[in-house]
Amino acid sequence: MDLNPAEFKPEDPKKYGERRRRRSGLAASEYRAMKNNEKIWRVVYGIPAGQVATYGQVARLAGLPGYARYVGTVLKQLPDDSHLPWHRVVNAQGRISFPAMSSQYQLQRSLLESEGVVFVNDRLSLRKFAIQH
Repeated sequence: MDLNPAEFKPEDPKKYGERRRRRSGLAASEYRAMKNNEKIWRVVYGIPAGQVATYGQVARLAGLPGYARYVGTVLKQLPDDSHLPWHRVVNAQGRISFPAMSSQYQLQRSLLESEGVVFVNDRLSLRKFAIQH
C-alpha cells in the first residue's frame, strides 16, 4: 500500500462526520487515530530532502503536541512499500532512534547521507538540518 499524503483531502464534515464513522464500523478512538495518522503523514511528506524533523516537531506541526512517541508508532506501522520519507524523522538529540549499527539504522543513515545530511559521532546538527517552523 502506497501512502501518499498529498492525495489526502482536507476533512469534509459530510465525509468524516459522526454518521460516517458509525457506518465505518470503527470505534471512535480508531477513527480519531486514523485522522491523526493522516496529519502525521502530511507533515512527514512535507519534510524536504536534505532536512530532518524531530518526532516532537512532527507532532507539533500535526497539531498533536506532546505526542512524539505516537509519531514513532505511526511511522513504525508504515508498510514497506510506502513512499513517505520516514527516514527524515530523528530524535530530539539529532540521532537516529534505531539501535546503532542495526540494518534499519544503516538504511536510515544512508538515505539521509544520500540527501546531503552529515553525521558527526552518529549525530546530525539539528541547527543545520532541521526544518524551521
